[in-house]
Amino acid sequence: MSLNRKARLPVIVLTGFLGSGKTTLLNRLLHQGPRTAVLINEFGSTPVDQQLIERQDIPLMTLSGGCLCWQVREALAPVLKNLWVAWSRVGSFDRVIIEASGVASPEPILDTLLRDRWLASRYRLHAVVATLAIPHALEQLDRFPEARAQVAWADTVVLTHADMAGAEDKLRLEARLHELAPATPRFSSSLRGELDVEALLRTRTRGTDGRPLPKGTDLPDHGFRSLSLYLDDPLPWLQLQTMLEGLLARHREHLVRIKGVVYLPDQIEPVAVHAASGQLFPLVPLPVHPTDDQRGRLVFITAGPLDPLAEELMAAIHGSAIQGSVRLH
Repeated sequence: MSLNRKARLPVIVLTGFLGSGKTTLLNRLLHQGPRTAVLINEFGSTPVDQQLIERQDIPLMTLSGGCLCWQVREALAPVLKNLWVAWSRVGSFDRVIIEASGVASPEPILDTLLRDRWLASRYRLHAVVATLAIPHALEQLDRFPEARAQVAWADTVVLTHADMAGAEDKLRLEARLHELAPATPRFSSSLRGELDVEALLRTRTRGTDGRPLPKGTDLPDHGFRSLSLYLDDPLPWLQLQTMLEGLLARHREHLVRIKGVVYLPDQIEPVAVHAASGQLFPLVPLPVHPTDDQRGRLVFITAGPLDPLAEELMAAIHGSAIQGSVRLH
């Protein structure tokens, strides 16, 4: 049953650092229902996350181009206003999920939802859900204030990739989370995404009790940069795997995330490529969509110098059979 037109639309803000499993959790939420509109805030000018969404029969919007920190407010508010107008006329969805950029604090999204009077009278914050990949969470929490902010603002923390972590990693992370967010409920999820979604969604926002509204101060600029590799032709996975694993090994300190969609020879279906914290994950098959152009896209996100990685990628293209191009953002 659709919501009454005078009701406020519930909003789930999904946050978490790069490679922590936000999109996997988003796909689980979309299969759980109710009918959902999705807004994805991507870092970089090459949006790929919408291709990773399993359901394509939903209102799906992307804010790309590096909307970080407080810059997101100017871009987000008009989109939410247009979305509410469309909902008030048609009512084709009953909630909104905003997937925040993995390199940003959720504060600007909350600032937009809670401070904008027009939006606050039409949307209500259901919960802020943060994902943390257990094998890499401690390193990310120590290194990046954005990761700590994501946990601090969360109403619920989902610990992902639990089946890839050892008992010691889990205990150390639990101790750290007890320091950062001792009262925040936590759930565990495996790499395949097994999770009690209904129990997760029963946890609701604390509102502003004990948590001040955002004050408009930015986190320090840690110099996140991105570039895209476009692959004109399908590439054998072994060749691409060798190249990516080499890049991850040589740029371990700065290369924090690889994500994208590629095509393999003799296979119509695309596959999703994911890497984070020096680890390349297994390929994930994706459905074929009518808008597919058979051109692979990989986005590389660095925390630090970008030029060495860009030079190596361009050298790989020029010195091998790879047909494609590199674009700096």
